[in-house]
Amino acid sequence: MAKFGQSDDLQGAEFFEANLRGARFIESDLSGAVMRGVDIQGADIDAPWLAEPRASLKVNGVEVAAYVDAELNRRFPGRAERRAEDPDGLRDAWAKLEQTWAAALERVAGMPAGTTDVSVDGEWSFAQTLRHLVHAIDLWFGRSILEREEFHPLGLGYSAQDALTDKPPYAEVVEAHAGRFAMVRDFIATVTPAELDTPRKNPHGPHPETTRSCLRVILGEGWEHYRFATRDLDTIAGG
Repeated sequence: MAKFGQSDDLQGAEFFEANLRGARFIESDLSGAVMRGVDIQGADIDAPWLAEPRASLKVNGVEVAAYVDAELNRRFPGRAERRAEDPDGLRDAWAKLEQTWAAALERVAGMPAGTTDVSVDGEWSFAQTLRHLVHAIDLWFGRSILEREEFHPLGLGYSAQDALTDKPPYAEVVEAHAGRFAMVRDFIATVTPAELDTPRKNPHGPHPETTRSCLRVILGEGWEHYRFATRDLDTIAGG
């Protein structure tokens, strides 16, 4: 099977009558791709950034990004509040995200031993997903809002491939996850409108953020990774 990676520049490439049946595109940039006369029956597209306000995806000339976002909001009650603007809205949004993850943790607790370390189709396991949320909070809350450099040792970033083989005790992962969620909850409990407008450093680039936008990134991470995690738990439960 042919494999293409970062060193292969396929920008502007044209695939004419090419057989891409069963091909997998992982963390690939397909923005602006044009497909004409293609057979995509049974295709499975997962594009988290399609939920952005200005995202666009057309299928047979129909703009579907808004439809997809609305359907996800229907399937996951509370997800729509991830773009809350004021303190009360953010508090409500965070409470709903915490309740949702608490239900997921309870569900996993009732599944067979070892479920938390199962990877489906090469995706992160449930435990690894919790570790990534720890890292995301350390990045967008700890570094950007609290301006501290400390990261939890169990946190898992996208580039930490060497940590994917580590399997720390699940109880420690849950404790770390709960601790980071509590940090955000305590901060939002007393945040003011003025604090939400405070400029913050973007941990990924030069474009400045605000306290509000950093919290909304964390909310978005929480909902997207919950979606991934429950999708894979459904697969595991279905055998």
